[in-house]
Amino acid sequence: QLQLAESGGGLVQPGKSLRLSCRAPRAIFSVFIDYTIGWYRQAPGKQRELVADITSDRTPRYADSVKDRFTITRDNSRKTVWLQMNSLLPEDTGVYYCNALGQDGTSDWGQGTQVTVSS
Repeated sequence: QLQLAESGGGLVQPGKSLRLSCRAPRAIFSVFIDYTIGWYRQAPGKQRELVADITSDRTPRYADSVKDRFTITRDNSRKTVWLQMNSLLPEDTGVYYCNALGQDGTSDWGQGTQVTVSS
C-alpha cells in the first residue's frame, strides 16, 4: 500500500499553467517502480475521471480532453509523478487525485488537491 501526497493545486486564470506533484515518500523504491500512477479529477456534480496515467515503463496515456495540453512524467528515484498542465481551461476545474495501481490490482488514493481555473 502506498501513501500518496499531492501538491501544486491552486487558482489560475484561463490559459495559464500549473504543475501538480504526487509523492510517495514512504514507499520502497523497488515497490514504487512497479506501480502505474494516475491523475484523476472530479468536478462538482460529476464522476471522477482519468486525466492521465503513466506505467512502470513510463508509457503515458491521456484523456482526449487534455491531450497536447497536459504532460505526465515520473521520476522513480524521487518516487514522484508530475502532471504539467498548460493552457488551462475553466472545464479543467476540479479536485485532482493521485492514484497508484499495483500489478496485483491494489489501488491507493491521495487526499486530492483543488484546481480552479477562473478569470
